[in-house]
Amino acid sequence: MTETPEQKIALVTGASRGLGFALAVELAKTHHVVAVARTTGALEELDDRIQAAGGQATLAPMDIANVDAMRQLCRSIHDRWGTVATWAHTAVHAAPLAPAGHMDEKAWEKSVEVNVTATGRLIPFVTPLLGDTGRALFFEDDRAGQKFFGAYGATKAAQIALARSWQAETARTGPQVHVLAPQPMATATRARFFPGEDRAPLASATDEARRLLATLD
Repeated sequence: MTETPEQKIALVTGASRGLGFALAVELAKTHHVVAVARTTGALEELDDRIQAAGGQATLAPMDIANVDAMRQLCRSIHDRWGTVATWAHTAVHAAPLAPAGHMDEKAWEKSVEVNVTATGRLIPFVTPLLGDTGRALFFEDDRAGQKFFGAYGATKAAQIALARSWQAETARTGPQVHVLAPQPMATATRARFFPGEDRAPLASATDEARRLLATLD
């Protein structure tokens, strides 16, 4: 594979399933995708899908909470391509539902680490790659204050608050920061939160990926 200076790069964190997987497939139509997730097998499935459609991807099987790995990845992207046109951040830890007074300590700590701390580290790492013309995409899932959603709701809300601060700070200078609101989707994460739910009315991740990206054009 030969890269050209004009080639657009899309970094997708959390690309192994659900909306992240679907976004990677859609972005691969116009970008070379750097796909980040912990699950190697799922990334290989994504790569097969992208290649079958004529696209190209670079797989990065790593944990976004590993600060050294993410720092090295961003440096490698800089050295190889120079810039990132689109960063889609879908990685999230969905802690099991539990009353606030009975939250598992490890589940809480992992929620903070993945949903908040890792995002706070990644923004400074990715900002130089985006420059003033790139775009960063975050995805709303407002569960803050809902019963049993303490760990997920609080940490997801903190992630989005951080993204909105970045959005306000860069409104005139770039990069473009977007906080998008997906419709309820038939994903594995939602199935864990709502077991037994009728999934027929739910949107597919593929349809939502296409819709959300279309709102940016």
